[in-house]
Amino acid sequence: MAWSPRIDQVAPFRVMSLLETAQAREAAGHDVIHLEVGEPDFPTPEPVVAAGRAALAAGHTRYTPAAGIPALREAIAGHYADHFDAEVDPRRILVTPGASGALLLASQLLAGPGDRVLMADPNYPCNRHFMALAGAEVDVVPVGPESGWQLDAGLVESHWQETTRLAMLATPSNPTGHMLDAGQLAAVAETVAGRGGHLLVDEIYQGLCFDLEPLSVASVTPDAFVVNSFSKYFGMTGWRLGWLLAPEEAVEPLTRLAQNVFLAAPTPAQHAALAAFAPDCRAILEERRVELGHRRDALLAGLSRLDLTPSLPPQGAFYLWLDISRYSHDSQAFCQRLLEEENVAITPGVDFAVQGGERHVRIAFTTGVERLEEAVSRLERFLARQ
Repeated sequence: MAWSPRIDQVAPFRVMSLLETAQAREAAGHDVIHLEVGEPDFPTPEPVVAAGRAALAAGHTRYTPAAGIPALREAIAGHYADHFDAEVDPRRILVTPGASGALLLASQLLAGPGDRVLMADPNYPCNRHFMALAGAEVDVVPVGPESGWQLDAGLVESHWQETTRLAMLATPSNPTGHMLDAGQLAAVAETVAGRGGHLLVDEIYQGLCFDLEPLSVASVTPDAFVVNSFSKYFGMTGWRLGWLLAPEEAVEPLTRLAQNVFLAAPTPAQHAALAAFAPDCRAILEERRVELGHRRDALLAGLSRLDLTPSLPPQGAFYLWLDISRYSHDSQAFCQRLLEEENVAITPGVDFAVQGGERHVRIAFTTGVERLEEAVSRLERFLARQ
């Protein structure tokens, strides 16, 4: 059977086969420590769950406008005003089925055959794949400690080509957990605007910051496209809800796209998400952010005893990007053996990096401190045998 050649641009997410193996080992009675999936062990906050139940009881199960219910778009705009001092017209916000829905809209509007897209390497692989499915050529720019594991203005300037149309950033980033500050964001925005291009920023880990205050590119420029999500900070992974903030002139074509590719985001989830911005829910979310910071610090302390720490501590999200080149140049085999021999599941770097992924792994500190410390002990045993 002949498929569209674009499907060849989409690589498999290798961690999913690792997760399947880990779950099979659990089913067979092994005590597996899961540090591979980007989903903390916290349940959805109860105020959100209660709002979801109330929405179902009230019969909120029919289609909504393609851009989302007005109350939620207004609540998101209020979120930008309250926390980022950014005045955002609610009409510039499109509610989507997860951040993936937002990325789908942005990629289809901004990238096409003959266009080039800049993004950092390493990066979340779906960012590359969505652009490739739009027919664009993705230019991945290797980043490291010298640029804070981010695509900064200097790198954008030096890698921009005549047919480059779009630069995509992620702050905090997956898999490294590093951020751009307001000055760096402004410099990238100015560089992209000077080239006549578009700027797309992935902010789905925005509220999960430990060393710097959360920020948004919306505070810097009204011209950027911003992808965000209720999955990470707000703890609503399975509700499949996100949003896209867009410049005013892009709203109409984006709405047309939304009407055709997914019609509308899930209705009960939209009503439930209204509760995510309430003070009682915000208090729960902040407690969880602090707990994730404790987990990060515990994991860093444990790894330092093994003389195995990241080049720069992550500033946000819930991941460590770890260089394992002292032990292996095959991250997939390294992760497979660690799972089979010590029942610790982590993610091979080849899922995220075009260059250097075979020398790195991603560790998600998404479980409690006690389990993280046990994982470090198992890793120590494993490394002693390498």
